[in-house]
Amino acid sequence: MELLEGKFVPVYVPAQNRYDNMVYHHVGRSGLQFPALSLGFWHNFGSNASFDQMRSLCRTAFDCGVTQFDLANNYGPAYGTAEENCGRILKADFLSHRDELVITSKAGYDMWKGPYGNWGSRKYLVASCDQSLKRLGLDYVDIFYHHRPDPDTPLEETMEALKFIVDSGRALYAGISNYKKEQTQKAIEIARDIHLPLIVNQRRYSIFERSIETEGTKDLCAEEGLGIIAFSPLAQGLLTNRYLNGIPADSRIAKDGRFLKESALTPEKLNQIRELNEIATQRGQTLAEMALSWILRDGKVCSVLIGASKPEQILDNVKCLKNTTFTEEELARIDAISKE
Repeated sequence: MELLEGKFVPVYVPAQNRYDNMVYHHVGRSGLQFPALSLGFWHNFGSNASFDQMRSLCRTAFDCGVTQFDLANNYGPAYGTAEENCGRILKADFLSHRDELVITSKAGYDMWKGPYGNWGSRKYLVASCDQSLKRLGLDYVDIFYHHRPDPDTPLEETMEALKFIVDSGRALYAGISNYKKEQTQKAIEIARDIHLPLIVNQRRYSIFERSIETEGTKDLCAEEGLGIIAFSPLAQGLLTNRYLNGIPADSRIAKDGRFLKESALTPEKLNQIRELNEIATQRGQTLAEMALSWILRDGKVCSVLIGASKPEQILDNVKCLKNTTFTEEELARIDAISKE
């Protein structure tokens, strides 16, 4: 036992076999590797969550070989609290394992009042990175992302700001998030010109959300050697068995309508979910496992961000790695159902 913040808690000893069942992929053409599944801090790590539960989630993930913790400056609620809580967890359990972890953060959405707390200016990004490092209690993050394109700031300024952040030792690599095809192409070209190690684009991607495919960003990144990490792979919980028989009282729709509203669960959508669940059952998987496997099926996505409110969900999600191969018939059926 150890004394932590005034109470005795069990000392964390990571599982010895933590890397045995995880798969790791190179991020584009870089030397960095991501675990096939990474832990996202978008939900369940803010001021409305239990610290002991958050700590348990991180321990369980690391024990499964999930070596990447993905954050942003405005994750909460309230803004900044996910990073603060992550910093507490890192200090409590992972200081001696820092070099086994990839810790990332982002800036690009509103963070503080006034003209300098949003978007993609050099001033905002550098200040945000410094604030994130302070909250995390770290000297550097492994990747610092621009969280979304800024229509009013020249992309050259944003990329130069990321280069300064890397060159100054605040981050090892740079990333972009929510960049569409043309924006991604331009970012890649600027990064090459200024020798910025831009290695990854983070995009929303699921069976129900395929804009990364239809607009061509997925293929572009594969051709240009830029990694892709997918977020919202379960469509905020729709691609699970949670809603097969209605809306549970403890579900995200019932408890927190910010990101998934009851109106999203239409009779047509519910029918799609049930049909997809049938395919998953035939594959010997849960719907969530199949949805994660589907994203990893062709090797063009190097990692999938999973969220969790319970350690058991992480253990279940990792099972998807047992089968990421699909038949042509399965893929055709999934395509047809998702377009109904």
